[in-house]
Amino acid sequence: MNQYTKTVEKWNVFEIRTQGRTDGNPFADYEVWATFTGSNEQKTVRGFYDGDGEYVVRFMPSYEGTYTFEISGSYADKKLAGEFLVTAPTGNNHGPVHVENTYHLKYADGSSYYSLGTTCYAWVHQTNEMQEQTLQTLDENAFNKIRFCMFPKHYDYNYEDPITFPYVGTPCDNSRLNRSTMFEYMEDKSSNHWDFKVFNPEHFKRFDKRIEQLMERNIQADLILFHPYDRWGFDGMGAEYDDFYVSYVVARYGAYRNIWWSLANEYDYVKTKTIEDWDRIGELIHKEDPYKRMCSVHNGPAFYDFSREWITHCSCQGTDRYKATELTAEIRQKYGKPVVWDEILYEGNIDLGWGNIGPEEMTRRFWEATMRGGYAGHGETYLFAADETMDYAKLWWSHGGVLYGESPKRIAFLYDILKDIPGGQGLRFLPQYWDAVAATTEDESKEFYLFYFTYLRPLYRDMYFDDTTEYEVDVIDTWNMEIVPRGTFKGKFRILVGGKPYMAIRVRKRRINK
Repeated sequence: MNQYTKTVEKWNVFEIRTQGRTDGNPFADYEVWATFTGSNEQKTVRGFYDGDGEYVVRFMPSYEGTYTFEISGSYADKKLAGEFLVTAPTGNNHGPVHVENTYHLKYADGSSYYSLGTTCYAWVHQTNEMQEQTLQTLDENAFNKIRFCMFPKHYDYNYEDPITFPYVGTPCDNSRLNRSTMFEYMEDKSSNHWDFKVFNPEHFKRFDKRIEQLMERNIQADLILFHPYDRWGFDGMGAEYDDFYVSYVVARYGAYRNIWWSLANEYDYVKTKTIEDWDRIGELIHKEDPYKRMCSVHNGPAFYDFSREWITHCSCQGTDRYKATELTAEIRQKYGKPVVWDEILYEGNIDLGWGNIGPEEMTRRFWEATMRGGYAGHGETYLFAADETMDYAKLWWSHGGVLYGESPKRIAFLYDILKDIPGGQGLRFLPQYWDAVAATTEDESKEFYLFYFTYLRPLYRDMYFDDTTEYEVDVIDTWNMEIVPRGTFKGKFRILVGGKPYMAIRVRKRRINK
């Protein structure tokens, strides 16, 4: 039986399901390929085995009109052919995100994309009820990218087994697991028994569903492929099985327009892999992914070399408790790529220094990143313990669920300001203003300026641009989320700021209503 729809929206997932061979190990023994042809494009993509005798091919069309397809491979004796119609995108379907103007990002339809990320490492490994609660929380906030792991995570506050595992086999016994034995389990994985050539389709089907739900919400799914926080042995499978896994994941999820590839969370803490391993994996993704999705590597102590051809953007974690997003402009200049701060510490109150900054500091770091021409990512680690051991507290950073912090609504306020930038562009840092973080658009003809005073508290600001241009000036209270128009000015003028921290001034060339 062959199953596929006759119509699909441009940039949506067109899926074909067909029956094939089941003897031996269908995950490894057989291949399935499909060639899709439209009037403006032709792509050949790899399919995958999904259990119960079903082989699946997924494809994202980039144009409207009639497409034909032909499926072949060792999975079956006969080829399968057909056609389908691609219709215009609707609703939240703006297409995939890509790099635009060197340092910034846009959707395929030309709409602006300002990355406002959040981290939720193991949310798809939680109960279905908590996963649904996470989606509801995302609906109530402005985040348009979420980082999460394909493999389960073993770390503080997160010791429970996931609801499924990616492979067929038997995990280690965790009945004695607690905080004091955490590192023992991470070092001794001998009690795990997995077949790294036999995937568990139920595990991946759950990710299918959640990635699709994120896509419907226009939220980018930043999928982390490897990480060091492991007691099950997935961080040390070896090159053969790593590549087998990566090829399967790219075949399964590459057609989703909202997918980003993150090779690792804190790659340099994964002691089972070398730089050569990471380069090999990155090059494999670049080869296997016909759509060339956004792709990067997240760091621990040391940045990866973002100049690699297969890396689209700089995925950064701050390596200094006190200074992170202040380095955005320098990183932009060094690598010539967009800078996305995926981890800038977490708003919260746990006993670890990376997880207890306040909402004011989280908000400030977002503004710093934005003003310096980059993008920032949020995280939250407020401790609400289920018992006195604190082993099973549900923190957004890993489990999802509910947000308690004060920064998300202020991040949404920043987003509204970004959406009002003329030309739909990101910002470029202006280093000449030493006592304010100043920025303008990449296109200077737009005559738009922002000045952010961080924790400084000027009572007023004297300003001058030229003698003739009229500017509309607003004072922005980034903490109290207020915008106060100050009027229209030209030449030299003084703006009352108020003597409070976290204030900003927006200066725009006067707009004349016609």
